[in-house]
Amino acid sequence: MQKPGYACLPPNLPRRRLVCGAAAALALPAAAQSPIVIKFSHVVTPDTPKGKAALRFRQLAEAGTQGRVKVEVYPNSQLYKDKEELEALQLGAVQMLAPSLSKFGPLGAKQFEIFDLPYIFQTEAQFVQVTSGKIGQDLFAALEAKNIKGLAYWSGGFHVFSANKVLRKPEDLKGLRMRIPSSKVLEATLRTMGALPQVMPFSEVYQALQSGVVDGTENILSSYTSQKYYEVQKHITLTHHTHTGYALIVNRKFWDGLPGDLRGVLTDAVKQASAYEAQLVAQENVDALAELKAAGKTQVLDLTPTEREVWRRTLWPVHKEMESRIGAALLAQVYQATGVTH
Repeated sequence: MQKPGYACLPPNLPRRRLVCGAAAALALPAAAQSPIVIKFSHVVTPDTPKGKAALRFRQLAEAGTQGRVKVEVYPNSQLYKDKEELEALQLGAVQMLAPSLSKFGPLGAKQFEIFDLPYIFQTEAQFVQVTSGKIGQDLFAALEAKNIKGLAYWSGGFHVFSANKVLRKPEDLKGLRMRIPSSKVLEATLRTMGALPQVMPFSEVYQALQSGVVDGTENILSSYTSQKYYEVQKHITLTHHTHTGYALIVNRKFWDGLPGDLRGVLTDAVKQASAYEAQLVAQENVDALAELKAAGKTQVLDLTPTEREVWRRTLWPVHKEMESRIGAALLAQVYQATGVTH
C-alpha cells in the first residue's frame, strides 16, 4: 500500500500516526465496499465513564449501521496527548474525540473557559441545564468554523485538590506546584491561592507527582483511582471547586459528508451513549471515593459547609477577573440558568 503524503501536516505532530483528511478521502472510492472507519481517540482509561461510553458508542454504531461503520477506539493517549488531539481531529487524522471543555480555550474559543470557573456549578443538574439548552447549542456553534462539530456534552463530575500535605484552607496551597490542564481560568484560580500552576498533559501527571516535579494536582475522583494518583498523593480534599465536562466532537467535514441514513443512526448512537455516560458518572465517583478510603494510602478530607464556603468566597473573584475573556453576557446567562449568585 502506498504510504500517505505528509506535506499538509504541521511538524509538531507525530507523522507516523497521522493521515491527512484529504488523503483519506481520496482513498474512499477505491474501497467503496469497505466500512467507513471512525477513529475515536481519548486520553483516559477504558474503565472510566468516558471510556465505557466510548465503547458503548462503538457497539451501538456498528450494530445500528450493520457493519457499514467501524469504530476504532484508542484510549489512554494511545494516539495523541491533550495538545495534539484537537489538531489531529481538525486535519482528519481522527474523526472523533471527547476532550474536556477546557481544551477549546487554547483553540481560540475562549467562551468555553466558563466551565472552568470555580463554583460556577454547585450541582450536576445545573451543568446539565446549561449544556442541554440554548447556551450549550450556541457554544457548539462557535466550533463549526474550526472544522469541529459538537455532538453531545458529557460529564465527569466535580474536582478535588490533592497534595502531600493537608489542604483545609485555600491558603494551604500557597507555594505548591499544582498540575493543571491548559486553562487560563484554572491558572488564575491557582494563583488566587498563591499556588504555582504547572500545565502538563494528562498522560504525564502520575510520573510528575511521583518524581516531585509537581506537588499536587486537581481532578475528578475517578481519575485518582483510574490513574492511581492515590499511590503518590497523601491527602485529598473534597473541595468540589470546579466541574469537568467533556464534548463529544467529530471532524465537521467528515460528519457532513456521511450518507444521511448513517448520520441518523450515529446520532441515535450518540444519544444512547450519552445517556449511558450520565448514568455512570455519579456512581463511578461514589465508587472511586470508597476505593480511595479503602486503599488507605490517601487521607480524604470532607469539608464542612462552612469550610467549603471559605473556598467559594476566596475563589469567586476569578469570575470577575475572567469576565472580559469569557464574556459578560455569557456569564449572565449562566448565572440566570443556574440561579448561582455571588
